[in-house]
Amino acid sequence: MRNLEEVIIKTIADYGLKGQRSKGETGVWLEVATADVRKICAMGVHTSRWVTMHGFALNVNTDLSYYKGIIPCGIKNKGITSLAKELGKKIDETEVKKKIVKYFSEVFKTAFIPYQDY
Repeated sequence: MRNLEEVIIKTIADYGLKGQRSKGETGVWLEVATADVRKICAMGVHTSRWVTMHGFALNVNTDLSYYKGIIPCGIKNKGITSLAKELGKKIDETEVKKKIVKYFSEVFKTAFIPYQDY
């Protein structure tokens, strides 16, 4: 999970954002030590029949109004944000995907064999 967080931290750094970890909570956050702390990327693990899957949800151009009626990830008193909200403009999702693949390869020391054009 820490490696997945690192992939996202590196990705959003390309957009001028300083992603951080929040002690005891998975995901990537902005401004952790402030009252304006907000989550930009959720992460999770699923295990079934001895198989473990890890995943993340990076908010890129997410409609954040859906979060008004819930407590995201069960965490109270912390906000949710997106790249678009932080940067004040719509973000090219294809570009974000390419950055994620690049940093995933770097952090996990692996290479992707593309089956589609990102």
